[in-house]
Amino acid sequence: MSFKVGALVTAGVTAATAAVTAATLKILLSRRPALPSDPQMYAEPVADSDADDNPGELRATFLGVSTIAFTDGETTIVTDGFFSRPSAQHVLAGRVSPNHAVIDDCLRKAGIDEAAAILVAHSHYDHALDAPAVAWRTGAMLVGSESTLNIGRGYGLSDDQMQLVDVSEPLKFGRFTVEMILSEHSPHGKFKGLIESPLRAPARAKEYKMAECYSMLITHASAAGRTRRVLVHASAGFKPGCLEGRRADVVFLGIAPVGKQSDQFRDDYWRETVQTIKARRVFPIHWDDFTLPLSEPLQAMPYVADDFTVTMDFLEKRRVTEGVEIVMPKPFERIDPFTGLGSTASAPVTL
Repeated sequence: MSFKVGALVTAGVTAATAAVTAATLKILLSRRPALPSDPQMYAEPVADSDADDNPGELRATFLGVSTIAFTDGETTIVTDGFFSRPSAQHVLAGRVSPNHAVIDDCLRKAGIDEAAAILVAHSHYDHALDAPAVAWRTGAMLVGSESTLNIGRGYGLSDDQMQLVDVSEPLKFGRFTVEMILSEHSPHGKFKGLIESPLRAPARAKEYKMAECYSMLITHASAAGRTRRVLVHASAGFKPGCLEGRRADVVFLGIAPVGKQSDQFRDDYWRETVQTIKARRVFPIHWDDFTLPLSEPLQAMPYVADDFTVTMDFLEKRRVTEGVEIVMPKPFERIDPFTGLGSTASAPVTL
């Protein structure tokens, strides 16, 4: 009898502990900074008439985290392609897997029927989980590290639909040229290492190991002779000097968890990315809580993960002192990322 009583007490304590842990987690995840309220900080979508008047020009659509679709009406390339965004409880308690209904809905809403390439920054699940599924749906080439390709193999992609990154060899898709540049993940990044064999979902988040981390310099040459360069720097880390000698007027800049870092780190990060490439406009990315669905308004990461307010204060100071524009992109709105920058944005640059 005493054994049964003891077992019941133990079970009761375990259940109570689990309930307290769940309640604490819910509170921690609910405390988060507000987004900027200044409407001038948000990118304006491209009007249909403007797109018609300027066919073949580069357009971009932000799709949460560091997923961005670039198109010129003929060719579309996508970075990462992460849409499923499994909940925090699901990530912590179980396994993650592509949500095919969500992927289909997001692709439809973004107007992406086909693509030439899915370019994966690194192999964490918030970048690479859906990449093979998006490649399969759009007919795109899956481009990434050997670890990313092992995620593709686990999904069932054939080798002829995947391409291993060669940092010495730029990739060409239509009028796009992409240079994959070896960089670094943000500080204290988890799940380091390699994915050494095909990874089949569902799998635990920690199985999506980071492997190599890339920054992407995208150059587009329009039929009208206009050359645009944009950098997608998804992770808020840097490899000193890796962007030296490169130029881009616009950068989509990963900013989490910059708010949790030191003042020195923020200064160094800005210098090694924005200042090095002489960018004149910054679109902050990878700041949103990717455990919440894209069907809801984006929210900043909880304070327990990052301090978005600190980061935005830092960016605002840089805007004032250096004249670099800080513009928040809205999900699913197609924009001209270079609008208003003037003719110098199209000046040729020798790399």
